Amino acid sequence: MRTTAESVVTPIDTAKPIELSLVVPLFNEEESVGPLIERICAAMTDYSQTWELILVDDGSTDATIVNARKDLSRPGLDLKIVELQRNFGQTAAMQAGITQACGRLIATLDGDLQNDPKDIPAMVVELERRGLDLLVGWRKNRQDGLLLRKVPSFIANRLIGRITGVRLHDYGCSLKIYRASVIKQVKLMGEMHRFIPAWVASVVPSSRIGEMPVTHHARQHGVSKYGISRTFRVILDLLSVMFFMRYKARPGHFFGSLGLGLGALAGLIMIYLFVDKFIMGNDIGTRPLFLIGVMLVLSSVQMITTGILAEMLARTYYREGSAVSYIVREVHEGDQPHP
Repeated sequence: MRTTAESVVTPIDTAKPIELSLVVPLFNEEESVGPLIERICAAMTDYSQTWELILVDDGSTDATIVNARKDLSRPGLDLKIVELQRNFGQTAAMQAGITQACGRLIATLDGDLQNDPKDIPAMVVELERRGLDLLVGWRKNRQDGLLLRKVPSFIANRLIGRITGVRLHDYGCSLKIYRASVIKQVKLMGEMHRFIPAWVASVVPSSRIGEMPVTHHARQHGVSKYGISRTFRVILDLLSVMFFMRYKARPGHFFGSLGLGLGALAGLIMIYLFVDKFIMGNDIGTRPLFLIGVMLVLSSVQMITTGILAEMLARTYYREGSAVSYIVREVHEGDQPHP
């Protein structure tokens, strides 16, 4: 067991509810998990509220889980290890940790030692001071490669901000502080952890999402789990985010708009061909434009009917399922009884 003067943990008062949960997804970080726990304990030494640490092992094939278990009996450390059956990806691991979290606030960070846990107490203070529901870390002095990491990240951040309306400098930073009551309303799937601020903006105003510069370290152990190929996945995920943010409750508007647009274009083509055939006397039976017009008519009908079906499914989902089309933040009542 590792014990140093810097990592003495204040004993946890189990009678008090947990104020802060730290969630860390791990995948093949056998060399990093021990120093990570040390750094977290050192960073939280002066934190006066109760906190817990949740490590989510995402199907590691090395000694990550073995090294993590060494600290299960560490005095004063409320440690919970969630071991997934196999590798499901960072988003699923993060969702598993958030589901297990008991704190009023939830902090997430990477397990590769690039995020600095010392920023967490200051971020908690900043979130409360500004009355935010989500505070995102901004790796202002990012210690990564320029061409493979910084440039694609810069382009992606600008594109995501423009499409979603949530403008942040660093969508990819895993160091974030959430209000548990908010993030637990968001279900993370696929590889959507990159778009968490956008998903949160679907349940709270974007004005309650902020950012704060944080420290970023170069990777010390292991290898990065990401490469340039993720750029294509980000683009596809971004399209999904845009659709769900704007049309989740009214998918008929999305498909219907496409259908009406295609129908209008088809109508113009058919009017032109009608004039060309019956007024100008030209043959249109073998013209490619006629085939294009017919295909546009069929596509328009298909899009409109798809929109109607999607609208019916959405209404069934909200009517018969547990989901609602609104979220109540808080209910205020006066002291006077109702008449």
